Amino acid sequence: MKVIQPSDQPTPKGHYSPGIEHHGVIYVSGQLPMTLDTREPFAGAIEEQTELALRNVEHVLEAAGSSLDRVIQFTIYVSDIELWGQVNAVYSRIMGDHRPARAIVPVKDLHFDTKIEIQAIAAVK
Repeated sequence: MKVIQPSDQPTPKGHYSPGIEHHGVIYVSGQLPMTLDTREPFAGAIEEQTELALRNVEHVLEAAGSSLDRVIQFTIYVSDIELWGQVNAVYSRIMGDHRPARAIVPVKDLHFDTKIEIQAIAAVK
C-alpha cells in the first residue's frame, strides 16, 4: 500500500490519508469543499462547493498519477437531497462523457457545516 499525500496540501488534521493506492487502485478519502492552501471550509453556493470538492478529489488523484477520467466509482454525500439537481449539473459538466458508477447519499450533517463531501475509487493510469 502507498499513502497518497499531495506535497502542496497540508497533512489532514484527522487520522486518515487523503488517498491510498493498492494494487493499481486509488481510494480517495471523502473530500470536502475546502481550499487546498488553508484547508478551510468553503461556505459558498452548492454549485461552488461541488466543484471545489470534485477538484479536491482530482488533486489527490493527480498526486497518485491518475485523473478524473479514471474514476471507477464516486460516493457523494449531500446535506439536502433537494440540492441534487444543482450538484448533478456541476458533476455532469466536469465529468463530461465519463460516467463512473455513483451513489448519492443524503445525510443530516457534514463536517464544518459544508453541504457536500465526495469520495472516489479510481484506477492508476
